[in-house]
Amino acid sequence: MVVHVCERARASGAASVTVATDDGRILEAVRQAGHRALMTRPDHASGTERIAEAAAALGLAGDAIVVNVQGDEPLIEPALIRDVAAVLARSPEASMSTACHPIRDEAAFANPNVVKVVLDAKGYALYFSRAGIPFPREGAMAAHRHIGIYGYRVSFLNEYSSLPASPLERSEALEQLRALWHGFRIVVSVSPAEAPPGVDTPQDLEAVRRMLG
Repeated sequence: MVVHVCERARASGAASVTVATDDGRILEAVRQAGHRALMTRPDHASGTERIAEAAAALGLAGDAIVVNVQGDEPLIEPALIRDVAAVLARSPEASMSTACHPIRDEAAFANPNVVKVVLDAKGYALYFSRAGIPFPREGAMAAHRHIGIYGYRVSFLNEYSSLPASPLERSEALEQLRALWHGFRIVVSVSPAEAPPGVDTPQDLEAVRRMLG
C-alpha cells in the first residue's frame, strides 16, 4: 500500500519522495521497491511532528515546500498533491496548505468522522471541525469536507513541534487547529471532485484492492 502511495507521489511531479516511518517493515518494503525511506522516532504525537523530524534529517531549506501524503491513501490523485504544493507556493502569507471538496450528502455533513472546514473570501481556513459547520440555517447546505493532506513550509515545520497543543486541538483531535490557534494561516485548495477512499479498516483494504484490480 505504501509503495502505491510513493508511485502516486512521484507522478505528482515532486522533486523527491521520501517515506518517514518508525516501522522497520515499512522501511524495508519501501527500499526494496526502489524508493527512499528513513526511520523516525516512535513517540511523535502527530504526523506533522514526524514530517518535521524528516525534513530536518534531509537538511531541507527553510523556504522549501513539503507535502505530507498519508501512507493509507493508495488511490490519491497526483494532481491533488501537486495542487496542495502549488497553492502554498502562491500564498506567501500561509505557513500550511491543505485541500477540501464540497459536501453534497447530509449524512456526511452530520458524521463526526468527516472533518469540515470553513474558508474565508481568499481561501484561507477559518476553522476545522467534526461538527456540521457552517450551520445551514436557511436549509441550503454549503459545506466543505477536509481532505487529510497537508503542505508545509519547512521554516514552519521547524516551529510546529515547539508550539504548545491548543484547547481546540485537544477538543476536536485535529492537529491543524494548533497552527490556527497560534496565528498561522492555512490556505486551502478546493477540489470539485471527492477524494478517493483511504484505508482505515480491513473492509476498506479489500475495497481498494478491488478498485486497483
